[in-house]
Amino acid sequence: MEYDEKLARFRQAHLNPFNKELGPRQHEQRASKEAPEVTSEEALPELPPGEPEFCCTERVMDLGLSEDHFSRPVGLFLASDIEQLRQAIEECKQTILELPEQSEKQKDAVVRLIHLRLKLQELKDPNEDEPNIRVLLEHRFYKEKGKSVKQTCDKCNTIIWGLLQTWYTCTGCYYRCHSKCLNLISKPCVRSKVSHQAEYELNICPETGLDSQDYRCAECRAPISLRGVPSEARQCDYTGQYYCTHCHWNDLAVIPARVVHNWDFEPRKVSRCSMRYLALMASRPVLRLREINPLLFNYVEELVEIRKLRQDILLMKPYFITCREAMEARLLLQLQDRQHFVENDEMYSVQDLLDAHTGRLSCSLTETHTLFAKHIKLDCERCQAKGFVCELCREGDVLFPFDSHTSVCTDCSAVFHRDCYYDNSTTCPKCARLTLRKQSLFQEPGPEVDA
Repeated sequence: MEYDEKLARFRQAHLNPFNKELGPRQHEQRASKEAPEVTSEEALPELPPGEPEFCCTERVMDLGLSEDHFSRPVGLFLASDIEQLRQAIEECKQTILELPEQSEKQKDAVVRLIHLRLKLQELKDPNEDEPNIRVLLEHRFYKEKGKSVKQTCDKCNTIIWGLLQTWYTCTGCYYRCHSKCLNLISKPCVRSKVSHQAEYELNICPETGLDSQDYRCAECRAPISLRGVPSEARQCDYTGQYYCTHCHWNDLAVIPARVVHNWDFEPRKVSRCSMRYLALMASRPVLRLREINPLLFNYVEELVEIRKLRQDILLMKPYFITCREAMEARLLLQLQDRQHFVENDEMYSVQDLLDAHTGRLSCSLTETHTLFAKHIKLDCERCQAKGFVCELCREGDVLFPFDSHTSVCTDCSAVFHRDCYYDNSTTCPKCARLTLRKQSLFQEPGPEVDA
């Protein structure tokens, strides 16, 4: 049977969606006028054996999608599961690309593709209508389940009704948006910036002016002005730039530059992008206070106390590394939230400085210091055996380098009483003995004397 005859039979009971000139009623009238006698199966041309027979229903543009709609222009394909439907969709796409443009065959193939996709949508699980994870502009969006708590879409700045609407949250920067706004996002994930360039702007509100931004938002490039026409210009205290009302919601955050220079923790207004960046950077130890502002230790007593506690913890670390009981008890995990405290005593995070300002950091470090010292000096015999005896007075209890009344030689790490070390000599006696021993080993032998 020729393809044209099949197409004629198909059009007798189904509308062609590409024919926009005729409505559904006009289509029925035209079909009845042109082929009044083609109403029974006897008037239709007989099909050769082996050819599929169309089972046309009386409904116009039947979207129930009976299986005869899946027939190819040549041959027959019955799709019964999702995998077969997906395969049929891909083959139909390829067929559409191969057929001539704007041809009748291509239009009918497009109709068949629509039917296949509708059938696939019916067979799918309703929970799989939208993927659970979407990756876009380095965001990793996760579909949230229905919640009664109202959220705000970061894209359209409207409320997300959790029980009625589907919404996504980025697991990296916590960017929230409707599912309908997902493809409209133009802001990349802030976490990528944190991973590649983890540093702060340490100039206080480095403003350059609206003219340097061409009177446009620094992020979305929308027109802004200080008069509020067409949109209000809002300044971010962290970057010093101006933003529109969609990119700047008057969120408050502590500015790192004001902390390290002025010890000022008052929250100030920042843009949405800056707020996410500061939130992700809050616990990252990237501030070396001795280089940025060394005079800060002269005016902030809390920092001096914290620096001493951190130095003592670094002196305790070798005891724990070589102690089996300490490793089994995992004492160093007491500082797992501040891992940099067991690595150096110079780097600080903004959260460290904020906790130091409120007094929480000093209290927690004092408790950790007491726990560590108790293990070394009282609980563990192996750690006690690694103590020192003052070689100047050879009196008193066993000394440890983290004791408050001791001094440690920077060359040989020997431990002495502080009073003994500064009263008797400014040179470590142990280092002096080592120096004499080296000199005796490398001393040249004298001339031989004849008997």
